[in-house]
Amino acid sequence: MAINYEQIKAVNAELKTTDVKGKDYAEVPQRVTAFRKLHPMGSIRTDIVSLEDGVCVIRAEAWTKDDEGNDILLGTGLAYEKEGSSFINKTSYIENCETSAVGRALGFCGIGIDTSIASAEEVLNEKENQKAMQPISKSECRVLKQMMEELGTDTEKFLKYYKVEKISDMTKADYVHASKVLNSKIDKANA
Repeated sequence: MAINYEQIKAVNAELKTTDVKGKDYAEVPQRVTAFRKLHPMGSIRTDIVSLEDGVCVIRAEAWTKDDEGNDILLGTGLAYEKEGSSFINKTSYIENCETSAVGRALGFCGIGIDTSIASAEEVLNEKENQKAMQPISKSECRVLKQMMEELGTDTEKFLKYYKVEKISDMTKADYVHASKVLNSKIDKANA
């Protein structure tokens, strides 16, 4: 069944959006609901392209059927997420990556793109990623140094692991990860 522009426009008009800095973005669940209305026999397929060293790349595809039942690819989307790069990515970076890829694939089908291909989740996550890449504060440096001293951690190995020259070069995301690891070691040492 062929879908025309007017049908896409009609489902887009029904979408609830989220305001991010004065711009409306469609959320992925809204896009999926619209896709299901337009393509009840359609499918959304995802595949992990790469999953190495805490970095995930996922490809999503939106498919429908023609009148003879043949599969037709409508749109694709890729997404990239790094473990620990935001609060949600500390525990769910793969799931977050899949959601973003689906949102982009549906965006390329024309669903929820009145203002952007990006979904609300993608834009909000990017804001979190930017925060996570900020350098750590002086007090966070002191906390890490104290924890490392308590454990007798080899500073050179520690810095090499985080690919920095000094502790103050670490990002907020590095700090979250390092403090979690160091706290875990302190807990074990004190048990």
